[in-house]
Amino acid sequence: MQITTLQLKNFRNYEDECFCFENGVNVLYGRNAQGKTNCAEAVFYLCAGVSPRAKKDRQLIRSGAESAYICAEAESRFGKVKIEAEIYENHREIRINGNKIAKNADLFGNINGVFFSPNELRLIQDGPEERRRFLNVSLSQLSGNYYTALVRYNKILEQRNTLLKNRDMDMVFETLPVWDTQLCRYAAEVIERRSEYIAMLAPIAAEKHAFLTENAEKLEISSEKRYGDTREEIAQRLSRALSENYEKDLRLGFTTEGPHRDDLKIAIDGAEARVFGSQGQTRTAALAVKLAEVEIFKRMSGETPVLILDDVMSELDLARRRKLLAEIEDGQTILTCTHTEKVLFGKSVHKIRIAGGKIKR
Repeated sequence: MQITTLQLKNFRNYEDECFCFENGVNVLYGRNAQGKTNCAEAVFYLCAGVSPRAKKDRQLIRSGAESAYICAEAESRFGKVKIEAEIYENHREIRINGNKIAKNADLFGNINGVFFSPNELRLIQDGPEERRRFLNVSLSQLSGNYYTALVRYNKILEQRNTLLKNRDMDMVFETLPVWDTQLCRYAAEVIERRSEYIAMLAPIAAEKHAFLTENAEKLEISSEKRYGDTREEIAQRLSRALSENYEKDLRLGFTTEGPHRDDLKIAIDGAEARVFGSQGQTRTAALAVKLAEVEIFKRMSGETPVLILDDVMSELDLARRRKLLAEIEDGQTILTCTHTEKVLFGKSVHKIRIAGGKIKR
């Protein structure tokens, strides 16, 4: 999979620029705060339909403009594809090959992308929400069914939580089982698919981590598996857990059981990485997870996803930079840095200098 061109209009600090990318490593370089990360962000937005940095789409619109426009043309084993996104203050429109898509699930799989930046350390250092977000973004690109189940689960969960705040107890106890039946149906699919993904991710991430650390440390990833293995078993156990926690949920005003409470366990040499990992250990572990994500995309989709590395080189020592570059020889990589280094990049790298939101030729 390869992105050939990327056009940005009124996106972040770009007024109107068109990037031409090549297969292999593409290096966006320049001083800080010139727009390198903004370009990387735009690429991933067209892959996953979300920004890895902004919580609201309107934050992507250039100051003083009414809308932003992103367009990428790419080539995959299925042929050429053109994806456009027009972003407005309160809504957006995404088109694939000129056709407007009705739901975000239709975007996934057209351009697969994996994004990594120093901020991705949150995957290790922060709370469970960040690890669930990682699973959701990755799995949604791989499976439209997962994304649909997740959206439906979240909608039902919101309605159940609203019901728990109602003071009409007779109505609440009469209605909760109805919501629980629907909630468990979609929760079971979300939990099962996450479990399958983690089972695939764990050994690959451990292998990548061993390569990056020269076998000096051992990375272990696991899921909690609180509700069983099969979809039927998960639905039954979750249903029972929900009913057993009615009084607790009513007292707290929200649902205390379900995949929205799940976590991903990440350990280095048997110790919880979030608590005991150093900055360097955390960085290497997060990078290993992302490289494993690339491998999973390759196995499941049949081609290498676009790898987006934002300001990663400055955070790694020379030995690990070389190891990282050895890992990304296949496929297309879009890499941002403040300056290029011949000792690392060599002659085959496509370089693009950015200054003030403009390509400098």
